[in-house]
Amino acid sequence: MRVLGPALLVFAVQLVFLWIPPLSSPQVYVLGFTRGLLVALMATGLWLVHRANRVVNFAQADLGLLPASLSVNLVVLSGISYLVALLAGLAAALVVGAVAELAVFRRFFGSARLVATVATIGLAQLLAAAALWLPIELWDREPVLAPFAAEVFPLHWTLTIGGLPFGSAHMATWLLAPLALLAVGAMLRGSDLGTAVRASAESAERAQMLGIPVRRLHTLIWAVAGALSFLSLFLSAGLFGLPVGGALGLTALLGGLTALVLGRDGGLAGVVVASVAVGMLAQAVTWKSSMDLLGLFEIPLSDQAVPAVLGAVIVAALVFQHRGGTRAEMDRTSTWSDSEAVRPIPRSLARLPVVRNTRALPFVAVPVGLLCLPLLLGSAANTSRAAALVGFALIGVSLVVLVGWAGQVSLGQLAFAAVGGVAGAKAILDWGFDPVLALLFAAMAGAAVAVLVGLPALRVRGLYLAVVTLAFALAAVGYFLNPTYFSWVPTGRMAERPEVLGTFGIDEPRSFYYFCVVVGLAGVAFLAKVGTSRTGRVLMAVRDNENAAAAYGVPVVRAKLLGFALSGATAAVGGCLLVLLQRGYTANLFGAFDNLVVFSAVVVGGAGSLLGGIIGAVLVQAGDWWLPGNWRLLASGAGVLAVLLVLPGGLGGALFSLRDSLLRAVAARRGVDAPGIVPERPGEDESPGMGIGIGQAPGGSDDDSHERTGSR
Repeated sequence: MRVLGPALLVFAVQLVFLWIPPLSSPQVYVLGFTRGLLVALMATGLWLVHRANRVVNFAQADLGLLPASLSVNLVVLSGISYLVALLAGLAAALVVGAVAELAVFRRFFGSARLVATVATIGLAQLLAAAALWLPIELWDREPVLAPFAAEVFPLHWTLTIGGLPFGSAHMATWLLAPLALLAVGAMLRGSDLGTAVRASAESAERAQMLGIPVRRLHTLIWAVAGALSFLSLFLSAGLFGLPVGGALGLTALLGGLTALVLGRDGGLAGVVVASVAVGMLAQAVTWKSSMDLLGLFEIPLSDQAVPAVLGAVIVAALVFQHRGGTRAEMDRTSTWSDSEAVRPIPRSLARLPVVRNTRALPFVAVPVGLLCLPLLLGSAANTSRAAALVGFALIGVSLVVLVGWAGQVSLGQLAFAAVGGVAGAKAILDWGFDPVLALLFAAMAGAAVAVLVGLPALRVRGLYLAVVTLAFALAAVGYFLNPTYFSWVPTGRMAERPEVLGTFGIDEPRSFYYFCVVVGLAGVAFLAKVGTSRTGRVLMAVRDNENAAAAYGVPVVRAKLLGFALSGATAAVGGCLLVLLQRGYTANLFGAFDNLVVFSAVVVGGAGSLLGGIIGAVLVQAGDWWLPGNWRLLASGAGVLAVLLVLPGGLGGALFSLRDSLLRAVAARRGVDAPGIVPERPGEDESPGMGIGIGQAPGGSDDDSHERTGSR
């Protein structure tokens, strides 16, 4: 049942909600089987890397995109034969996969899984950019996105099923995909390599002690994963075209992630069978124009609805799926937490006048700087951009609450912002709400939706929750909040922004900027107060050790849902500000791939503190707008990787390390004992620390005992 159970569950969903008679429409099942084979190739690569490195490889789809782009353009633009282009792309994919592991991922071998996962996101951005750059540099042409012409295939063959022709591209998929999957299965089961992979997956350290070359093994696995990704995308290019672009790449990746979550308990066979079931379900969603929900009402369907259906299937599977197995399979660990917690300033130092005055300085300098910023920026366009940065900063700190404090992985934070944007636009355009009331309504809507999305977190975290939130992000922005499918999504535009409390006008860029600053400072101050309260300590206690927190009487379920509610409300307020800036809601304001960008930015800034979330979110947006020339790379995937290589704790972590160094100097000069800042001498008792600033996360301690090396 571990192999067939998930596939049977997916088939049951299709039977109840999306039944298509096989006798009258057999072509749908053939198309679904073909699509499932492509998903299986992607999912197998994900499964291999996850088994070896214990991370979700978000670069899996992009590992094969660059060599697939090379092969497609060799065929279409250079006239190279199909077989030669296939072999050239396969060789290039092996090299790309190996280089990705050697040059990038290996440097994060001992990092927390949160940091290692963000490294794969940065790698995905680099590879996607290279895939777009390649045809322009080599052929001076835009990338070929359309499917192959039929005449490029070595075999010309056509079969009509249910009135739909199936040609050589389908035959290539039916032949090459099973052969590749069988080859991987034989490699894992019938060779010493397979035994070494299984041993490394259980414990890399133990495998190294037994003489297994774990590092070289991981390089080989990444090379194979790159080849599988290439084959999936190259075969897909013959049927549907290349999925070039962030959102398209995520859509291609989501099917593989869904199959990985559903079938991982059944090993490689379970992942492959689940992939075929997922492909057939996705094809049924695409084929049907609407879905009847138990006779209650019908909802429209399209390609954009596929993530929503897959997300629902994942949640249903989590309810019934067996959890457990080996220790290596357990995702309920703190390795998804940030790599470093921010320590509070000890009382002995905090009461010194020099420390007290220095801590008070930001409370004066920050408001003054924000007040004077429009004068420095000059133009109205730059002032509007500065207002937008406040919205992005709120989205960034919302991720700090969820990831850094509560220890939950969210790849759909911009979807919460989009919910807030739709709610705010609806309240102002249709109901005539004041902007302040609209922000409050947006916060409540964001909190409610975040709690619903967070319900799976009551049972799971890590990989499962990451996939659920990613599916939600793709479904929300592309489908549920798209006026093409749902008429209740507001499409109007504001002729002018309404006055605040009927008194203060915010239609001008500068006045709206000041309004955003007031809202942003109020939001950050509120979260800082929450962070220093019992609520913040409870969130971190649950993050560090759920079982221990529950043993001390902490309501774990309530704490998790509260973390989601706070995070969703904050992100929704940021999204509402962005919609007010644009004077209306547009679906492209919150891109699907931008969810991964924001997630990466917050980790780069430092997910352990509110200050880190603000730094990361502002760095990405402001860097793209204002950094000159090649300095803009700092806001890209290359910048993410560069910062994490130099500063594993992020920019915020570097600032707090500098703070600790200055505090140590002050303690040494004044002869003050500072537990947690200055190393203790044997026999001394630890004194409690107190008081942390806005940029700090609560609950820092000298004993950071939870696991930090989950990727090893």
